[in-house]
Amino acid sequence: MNKSSAIGHSWEEVRDSLFTSEEIAESDLRVAIIGEIIKARKEKGISQKKLGELSGVKQPVIARLEKGTTSPQIDTVIKILAPLGKTLAVVQINE
Repeated sequence: MNKSSAIGHSWEEVRDSLFTSEEIAESDLRVAIIGEIIKARKEKGISQKKLGELSGVKQPVIARLEKGTTSPQIDTVIKILAPLGKTLAVVQINE
C-alpha cells in the first residue's frame, strides 16, 4: 500500500482539498506577518518582554502570536510593529 495515497500525494494537495483558496490566502498572510514580526524583533535584539513593554502588548500575547496559536487583531499587530519600526500597508494584489 502506498502511504501517501491515503490522504494525498503532497501537502499542497491535502491543503487544497481541505481549505478554500481564501482560507489558504489568509493563513499564508498570517504566517508572513508573524514571520516579519519575529525577524524584525530578532534583528533589533529585542526580547518578547521588552517588545511588550515598548508596545503595550503583554508578553504572553506576543508569545502566542509568534507561536501561531492565536490570530491577533489588526490593532495588536500595529502596536507590536510600531516599536520595530514597521507598519502594515494595503497594496494591490497582482493576479
